[in-house]
Amino acid sequence: MQFLKTLFWVVLAVVAVVFAMRNWTPVQVSLWGGLIVEAKLPILVFGAFLIGFLPTFGWHRASRWRMQRRIESHERAIADINRIEPAPVLTPAAASTIEPPAQS
Repeated sequence: MQFLKTLFWVVLAVVAVVFAMRNWTPVQVSLWGGLIVEAKLPILVFGAFLIGFLPTFGWHRASRWRMQRRIESHERAIADINRIEPAPVLTPAAASTIEPPAQS
């Protein structure tokens, strides 16, 4: 499984490099106030990808961390419940040896 994961990331990196090499052309981006920025196309594409990906990835990691903490707290609670010793069970023979309380 680790091999497939590594292969996936290597293929993705090769595709990104090939895309960047074939599209390394300057692009003009018009901003507010008549400001024009000239940037390379792959930089804009990868930047737009990161702007969309990073907040979503951060949200995913935060929710996963929060759920992991909840699971751990539930596991600790279950471990505490299992650690409590149950009350001894009296068998009929043991119950007959117990003396009744004295009445006055």
